[in-house]
Amino acid sequence: MRSVIAGVALMMAMVSGGVQAQEVSSAPAVGMIDNPCPVMPPKPQPVIDLEEAMIRPGPVNLPAIMALTQKPDYQAYAAAKTAREAADWAGLCVYREDNAALAAGGVRPDVVMMGDSITENWARADEALFAEKRIVGRGIGGQASAQMLVRFRADVIALRPRVVHILAGTNDVAGNGGLTSPDAYRNTIMSMVDLARANGIQVVLGALPPAERFFWRPGVKPADQIVALNDWLRTYAAEQGVAFVDYHAALTNERGGLPGALSVDGTHPNRDAYAIMDRLLLAAVN
Repeated sequence: MRSVIAGVALMMAMVSGGVQAQEVSSAPAVGMIDNPCPVMPPKPQPVIDLEEAMIRPGPVNLPAIMALTQKPDYQAYAAAKTAREAADWAGLCVYREDNAALAAGGVRPDVVMMGDSITENWARADEALFAEKRIVGRGIGGQASAQMLVRFRADVIALRPRVVHILAGTNDVAGNGGLTSPDAYRNTIMSMVDLARANGIQVVLGALPPAERFFWRPGVKPADQIVALNDWLRTYAAEQGVAFVDYHAALTNERGGLPGALSVDGTHPNRDAYAIMDRLLLAAVN
């Protein structure tokens, strides 16, 4: 709303002669350009160490993990990442260069994995699975399903895979993109499935892994909502004749969460959890 008001004020000033034409024309150029993506700095060591800590099995040294986030080079990288996300809501810039490199090399992956941080971390947890580009990860941490839908053509369809694996919904439940509804989530999933099938891409729908809490949304109690979304995904997959992989059943504890042995924070799987998920994934895509 503020931008609309500012725009109206500028127009009125121009009409009244209060703003000279040369002042307007000297403003920085914005809008549609060929390459809108900022250049990101390389990941500093504290960021790499934190990413490793999130997937490493075993006892958690929480103070050491938190100390990484206080290092100046970590904070500088985080600020650059936040600025990019603010200018690129859907994350179209994140894999733009990687997608172009695959196309230039004539690489056509068998499987593209679309998702959020759970998918993004998967490529770190099992590098061998992704090493030969037969399986390509396109996960972006923090994303809700609506953001994935916007980048689906660039990050999936343009790569011409045989299969797309869609694992989305944790951040919808968390409300990362603001208030939403189960209907909005279902519509987004159905749209991605429709796009994939219209382009001859087979679909594998992944069940949301269990979580009984989100450390970044302490007021949300996600366990029951995750079960309800997974029930819908299972039914929808059966109706549409697409594959469904039940990661939830393979990972959940009696409280509907991820056991401590399989997660650092109760939401993100560690390497031991991904080893379980690997078997289910490969059975589905093969």
